[in-house]
Amino acid sequence: MASKEPDHEHREDEEAPAAEDEDTGAQVAPIVKLEEVAVSTGEENEDTILDLKSKLYRFDKEANQWKERGAGTVKLLKHKETGKVRLVMRQSKTLKICANHLVLPTMTVQEHAGNDKSCLWHASDFADGELKDELFCIRFASVENCKTFMEMFQEVAESQNPKEENKDASAAAESLEKLSVEDKKAEDKAGEEKAVATKEEKETEVDTTEKADSEKKDGETASST
Repeated sequence: MASKEPDHEHREDEEAPAAEDEDTGAQVAPIVKLEEVAVSTGEENEDTILDLKSKLYRFDKEANQWKERGAGTVKLLKHKETGKVRLVMRQSKTLKICANHLVLPTMTVQEHAGNDKSCLWHASDFADGELKDELFCIRFASVENCKTFMEMFQEVAESQNPKEENKDASAAAESLEKLSVEDKKAEDKAGEEKAVATKEEKETEVDTTEKADSEKKDGETASST
């Protein structure tokens, strides 16, 4: 009989209604006051033109195999002032950057052979704090997302092309024009110096001839007297 008493008391405790918390009206101040801290992502001066979930891989040349860089969101960000577009991807949980590079006019993206949800491209990437030539492969959840990424990537690369070419061409033309002007000035200066030297040389020859003739006449006059 004694062995059943704890069970009986336990059942009574379970069946007893829980006591309601009494509101005393007292206010407890937090022990630590946390201040809001502004976090800079480096994307404040950029507009997002593409934002898709994906998984990124890079090709390890030494091991001769693909290695996963992380799963997260890939973005194409356009700078509000310069108009340049860069590709940035962060891991979803740690927010660690696994890709960070400009989309240049020389870049091309192509579908991965045998997988229509993946595509490949080369880039000089800065995700590790230094420029590295990388071969990337990115995989999406659907074929549509992969096509959207490829089309936008290619469109951005082509849109950067005329600006960069015109800028380079203008800079080259300006440099060539400047060099041509400087060369012409140098040639003109050299010509002027040569002309002055020639003139001075002729004047010296004339003076020498006149002096010789004068001395000759003086000698003839002296001998005749």
